[in-house]
Amino acid sequence: MRRLLAPNLLSPRRARLERLRITLAEGARTTLHVASYELAFYRPRVVVLDEPAPLARWCREQGVRNAIVGGFFLRPDCAPLGELRIGGQRVASVPFDAPFGEVRACVNIDAARVRIARRDQLGGEPAGDLLQAGPLLVADGLPVSFDGCDHEGFSAGAHQFDSDITRGRYPRAALGVSSERLIAVACDGRNRRDAGMTLHELAEALCSLGATEALNLDGGGSTSLVYQGRLRNRPREEHGVDVLGGRPIVSALAIDAL
Repeated sequence: MRRLLAPNLLSPRRARLERLRITLAEGARTTLHVASYELAFYRPRVVVLDEPAPLARWCREQGVRNAIVGGFFLRPDCAPLGELRIGGQRVASVPFDAPFGEVRACVNIDAARVRIARRDQLGGEPAGDLLQAGPLLVADGLPVSFDGCDHEGFSAGAHQFDSDITRGRYPRAALGVSSERLIAVACDGRNRRDAGMTLHELAEALCSLGATEALNLDGGGSTSLVYQGRLRNRPREEHGVDVLGGRPIVSALAIDAL
């Protein structure tokens, strides 16, 4: 994969959107949507929707300009899957099966910083907001998700999902951080023009964009990135069926101007 780091992402602009065409192995290509925010002026927060709704519609109704899909959920009842905390308090959710809930990656947001790490590295009662998804994609500026590796048990625990998310190319969403910026990405997939990405390809892309830590978020038909009030990616279900406006989701990361 060619390096993706674009000078525009390092420009003094506080927020910026890039749309990149990426060449993958075997000549496959896909589209990567990259929203970048200067952390001195923007801060994410965890939100749980009152009822499932497409992210773009929820953003319009709530007056939120920037957001990305959050964690996984169980169907058909749409219960959030994985640990959730808002303001340090637990939010009702279905835990990941043991022992995977103890290690699956999270984003933790408090007054001081945004941290992305495996759950066992964040302490028993972390302050601020926490959203658990995973797997961890990038740590210390290097990819840590590789094809055939399953450190967080997503293959072993695939019965809690629609499929084994570690296998193959799919539409995917992820959140990364650098020392100065928040990087929210979504890749298109499931048609001839857009192959989607493997987790390792997504990890490499985030490293090339300057992320020092990053985690995978809910993907597939739930993949949703809203920038300046507009849905920027093309959500698709199986067999390449477009999901106009996006699939209903249950949690998100809203990105607010300070």
